[in-house]
Amino acid sequence: MKLYVSERAPNPRRVQMFIAEKGITGIEQVMVDINAHEHRAHPLLSRGPMARIPVLELDDGRVLSESRAICTYLEGLHPEPDLMGRNAEERAFIEMADRQVEWSITLPLAQAIRHQHPGLAVLEQPQFPDFGASQQAKALETLRWLDAQLQRQPWVAGERFSIADITAFCTIEFARLLKWKPAELGLPALAAWRERMAARPSAA
Repeated sequence: MKLYVSERAPNPRRVQMFIAEKGITGIEQVMVDINAHEHRAHPLLSRGPMARIPVLELDDGRVLSESRAICTYLEGLHPEPDLMGRNAEERAFIEMADRQVEWSITLPLAQAIRHQHPGLAVLEQPQFPDFGASQQAKALETLRWLDAQLQRQPWVAGERFSIADITAFCTIEFARLLKWKPAELGLPALAAWRERMAARPSAA
């Protein structure tokens, strides 16, 4: 199989970190320069309506896109270590936390960066800085909620490490383009959790 990724992009990094946590080997990683619009010209990647990455090319030639779908597929192939839940109840609560992070933190922060950072202008034309600033404020509200959660529990979805932590960590790291640091935002629990996440080998 081949995994198409891009340097520093948060969604490909989510899948790369997921693979590293599971210790999966044998998947070739193909680097794509999205700033040069390679993803739009690529004969395989451009099959999708949005030509987004990551994309996992299966051995039979089929193409699987969307970070969560790729991770679900890999979880099925490599159940251990489990990152999505051991039973129906645990899977539901982990997915709930992962979706909350994805929709309420990852998405608005991505919009904030794409519309405010000059280096992303090549991907987002036209940029709307006021819209980006409004999305940044919304994401900060949810980060305050997440900080409160992490004051009560060690991990994003509860008592154990899961895919929700990977999603949140890759988002927080991407937000460094906004020069955000959790400790400086008055989010001490999030800052402590981020340090624990950064120490994991998969974070590299």
